[in-house]
Amino acid sequence: MTFESALWYAGIAVEIAVIALVIRSRTYRNFPVFLAYITWGLLTDIVNYFVGYPYPAGYFWIYLAGMTIGSLFEFGVLVELTWSVLRPFRSALPRRTIVVVAFLIGGICAAIWPFAVSAAFNHYGPQSRLLIHLERTFSIMRVLIFLVLAACSQLLSISWRDRELQIVTGLGFYSLVSVSVSIMEAGATASLHYHLDQIAVVSYLCSLLYWTYSFATKEAPRRQFTPQMQNFLLAVAGTARAARVSLTEDRARKERKADD
Repeated sequence: MTFESALWYAGIAVEIAVIALVIRSRTYRNFPVFLAYITWGLLTDIVNYFVGYPYPAGYFWIYLAGMTIGSLFEFGVLVELTWSVLRPFRSALPRRTIVVVAFLIGGICAAIWPFAVSAAFNHYGPQSRLLIHLERTFSIMRVLIFLVLAACSQLLSISWRDRELQIVTGLGFYSLVSVSVSIMEAGATASLHYHLDQIAVVSYLCSLLYWTYSFATKEAPRRQFTPQMQNFLLAVAGTARAARVSLTEDRARKERKADD
């Protein structure tokens, strides 16, 4: 058995273990998109392994399609994590706050997109550059979410025993390794390129093992936000409501003028 095959078997086994633990611990109730994301990763790993080698000509397009759908799942996981962090205070927020969160994360991804490209990859084909660009953008976004949640953990009243920080820690670790690997792969030899790819795979396996350990332990009861965070969220919610009321009144005035 080759080292690559061993990594594949280990990854499949641990992905199945993570899925089983997410279901057993009922973590899927608050993180259904995360469960779908891991399940999609399991399916794509199986397809890539068995379909990629017999059909190398079409392997890239299968991988690109899988990565694109996986990126959509990753976007959903980031929105889900952010929304879950706000769980203790969600009843006081406007109903459409989750839409605002989604647009905010989408806007940050759009801001990262121009900076995630590198001239070192110009010798690749357009499809390969698109794939690398997509991977880098979401990897950087996952690292940013991890840094923000870790830095503001006290303010947000979350700890390493909370599922939100456990999930984002696993995402942040392998994303940081992925970004580092993509930088080092620029201009690397084929042999070094292969070893760097294996490092990225091992980092994802480490994240899966961390999630296995985390979901096997009991989750800590979620604490309430600090008074400072509550006041901040109330101010944000009040501003959002005022802006919505103002827009509604302006629209109503314009409609009355049009009728007159």
